[in-house]
Amino acid sequence: MPSPVQKAAHWAIRGYQLSLSGLIGRQCRHLPSCSEYTDEAIQRHGFWPGGWMGFSRICRCGPFGTSGIDLVPETLPETASWYKPWAYGRWRGVNSPPITCEAVEPDGG
Repeated sequence: MPSPVQKAAHWAIRGYQLSLSGLIGRQCRHLPSCSEYTDEAIQRHGFWPGGWMGFSRICRCGPFGTSGIDLVPETLPETASWYKPWAYGRWRGVNSPPITCEAVEPDGG
C-alpha cells in the first residue's frame, strides 16, 4: 500500500507527464523514460531511496550521459542507507535486462 507521500509523488510526476513533458517534447534517451523510472522507483522502494534513484537517472540523461534500456533495480544497493542517499542511485551505466542467447541446433538433414 503506497504511503501518502508516494501517492503525492506519483500524481506530481503524472501531472508533469501530462503537461510539461508534452510541451518540452519527449527527448528521454532511456527506456522507460526518466519520469516513468522515477515513479516506479518511488512506488517500489519508497520516496527517499526511489527519489534519489530517479535523481541519479535524470542526471545521467543528457547529451553525454547514458542511453538505452535502464530498468529500476529489484533490490536496493547493500551500501545504501538513509544517511548516504547518493548510494541509492546509479551514477554511471544502465541496469539493462540480461541478454540470453539460445543455442540453435543445426538441422541434421
